[in-house]
Amino acid sequence: MPIRRRSFIIFILLLAMFTALSGCNRDSNAAPVSESRLLLDTVCTITIYDPAIQEPLIEAMELCSQYEFMFSRTKEGGDVWRINNAGGMPVEVDEQVVRLLREGLYYGDLSGGWFDITIGRLSALWDFNGAPAVPSQEALVAARNTVDYRQVFIDGDTVRLGDAEVMLDLGGIAKGYIADRLADFLKERGVESAIIDLGGNIVTVGLKPSSGRRSSGSGRRSNGGQLWNIGVTAPFQARSELIGSLSVEEASIVTSGIYERQFIENDTLYHHILDPFSGLPVDSDVMSVTIVSESSAVGDALSTIVLLLGSEGAVPMLEQAPGIMGAVLMLKSGELLQFGDINFIADGGER
Repeated sequence: MPIRRRSFIIFILLLAMFTALSGCNRDSNAAPVSESRLLLDTVCTITIYDPAIQEPLIEAMELCSQYEFMFSRTKEGGDVWRINNAGGMPVEVDEQVVRLLREGLYYGDLSGGWFDITIGRLSALWDFNGAPAVPSQEALVAARNTVDYRQVFIDGDTVRLGDAEVMLDLGGIAKGYIADRLADFLKERGVESAIIDLGGNIVTVGLKPSSGRRSSGSGRRSNGGQLWNIGVTAPFQARSELIGSLSVEEASIVTSGIYERQFIENDTLYHHILDPFSGLPVDSDVMSVTIVSESSAVGDALSTIVLLLGSEGAVPMLEQAPGIMGAVLMLKSGELLQFGDINFIADGGER
């Protein structure tokens, strides 16, 4: 896929949803239904654009909560928590946990160990969700020595860790996996148009209902639906400062960046994308990456890998990865690398 370069920096967010919703009301005479909850350490929102189908909305949120419990390393009694606290003994887990672990191990192999789902002791040491501080060198070395995804062993529906000190942390892929499962659930329940927004992970289901207005581009489809318009803004800036937009049909849009969870100590920025080999926040040339793909789990894992490997190491991998529609890499230099079949409009597109 050819690479195109622009000299600005972007990152993803949902663009002016309420403006679009008011247009939809003129056609359907009823407002879409939406539900938001604080889950997965972020605000999760699901919006269904068929008001006649409301029951799946609450059920989908409950399903999201169930997945969070299963996959969290900190929620006592959950499957991952039980694996981490089993002292290396085998633990029987839900089949969804097995599926997610297998995906995580696959990306460990693909990245040569840069993506590692056993980074739990390192991520707990930094505690970006609590009171983050730079750990001591002694603590970093001890935690780093427990990181090895090859210590995860799966046998049917049981999982064990080869070393009792190893700790799973599925934060680099779990949100994407959950978003995929929620999209599957909504479609199984007959939903034809919806948006799932799990923080930096957005999944669109079907097309956006037509607003009855003439689109300024090629967003209108023959069946009356329109492409979803996903807004773009500069990182470290107010999210209202849009510089462009992506137009997508049914797809996953995942953005990861060093600005999401970070702190400054002694005039140095420390962020949550950790190098599993050094134990420190990774220092690559990539500040943010947005991946448009068929699967949100794929986008989630690959966006982290890109930040870890940097542009030189990551671009060849992205060009060969299955299910990737395109990507945008935002470099610390201010340069943007874009490749793939994605529709980015520099002026922000239709409001």
